[in-house]
Amino acid sequence: MPFSKLQLSTSLQELLEKNNYTNPTPIQKKVIPLVLAKKDIMAQAQTGSGKTAAFVLPIVELLSQTHTEGKRKVKVLVLTPTRELTQQVAESFKTFGQSLKVVSVIGGEGIGDQIYAIQKGCDVVVATSGRFLDVLSKRQMSLKNLEFLVLDEADKMLNLGFAEELDAILEAIPTTRQNLLFSATYPEKMLEIASKVTQVAERVTVTDETPTVATIKQRVIEVNPENRGPLLRHLLKKEKYKRVLVFMANKRATDNIAAKFKKRGYLAESFHGDLTQEDRNYTIDAFKSNKIQILFTTDIISRGLHIEGIDCVINFDLPRSPADYIHRIGRTGRAGESGVAISFIGHEEQAHFRLIEKRSQIKLEREQIEGFELTGEAPKRVKGPAPVKGKKKSKKDKLREEANK
Repeated sequence: MPFSKLQLSTSLQELLEKNNYTNPTPIQKKVIPLVLAKKDIMAQAQTGSGKTAAFVLPIVELLSQTHTEGKRKVKVLVLTPTRELTQQVAESFKTFGQSLKVVSVIGGEGIGDQIYAIQKGCDVVVATSGRFLDVLSKRQMSLKNLEFLVLDEADKMLNLGFAEELDAILEAIPTTRQNLLFSATYPEKMLEIASKVTQVAERVTVTDETPTVATIKQRVIEVNPENRGPLLRHLLKKEKYKRVLVFMANKRATDNIAAKFKKRGYLAESFHGDLTQEDRNYTIDAFKSNKIQILFTTDIISRGLHIEGIDCVINFDLPRSPADYIHRIGRTGRAGESGVAISFIGHEEQAHFRLIEKRSQIKLEREQIEGFELTGEAPKRVKGPAPVKGKKKSKKDKLREEANK
């Protein structure tokens, strides 16, 4: 089915063609007609499925059908979990809604400038939820003309405390609006949030779609922790990957290993939430333009961010959440291209990776590379004493104690 069958205007179809969009993805085929029909949506699809265009295109189409005189009013609010995804969604609105005024609202940049940009008049605000609440608290922004509320990567926002922030946001926007929720998963807590946002949403699930996994060769290499760095250098030399994304456990480890690789002459950088926004923007742009070969990062860019041409994703450290495994490896093998995802595991990660395999419905053969074989034995698990019921303080008890202090 081409985009021409989805009731999009000729001018929008021309922009799609100009930006190398040929045929809609399964999630776009299902969602775009429903949004154009003014339906609320709860969509579930994995990373790399084309969710951003699934809501940007029909919103741009609907906004193009109404013209208002005078100063522009905020018609669209999109909330995302990360600054990078916020900027990416904003760029998509600018690409396909060329007559629209779009403002990004993120931390790390001047809040005064962001408020001023909104006050001058804009159609679309794309924001991280925390910074949006900061702007909202200044009481210098009107949302009474809002028509669309979009929650993108909603389950990821849930982990960042979004449940507590939602009530304040819902109080500030009109009750009559079109609600579009996009999430990779809908756990029970996510469904509670969804019920606050909308009671009449159409459920859209793309269950047979694995665009980021089908084109990815997944490997698991057993190696001792101290040999992971040397093994990574060996793989880079042997496989000649041009652009590699390496996921680390924390910010400090990310900085440390990037510094070591730079000393050895690699075009390497680290990326994490402690960088200034200017440094974050520069690093992502440099990685996209091949000025950086290896980007060591935390999970901050495991969701949503689209960077073309990543040859290989390395799980130097496994993700804490099994669900994040698919999101991480989905940074490669995008848009029909092939890619490689390699996970390093030692004795202590064996059980956790089996859980990842179970949740991801995969089964991978373990490899060992000559010269970097896994040695030693798995540590014996020692069971501690069983917990005594009623002895541990509840969260409510702890809060009462703090309040009394």
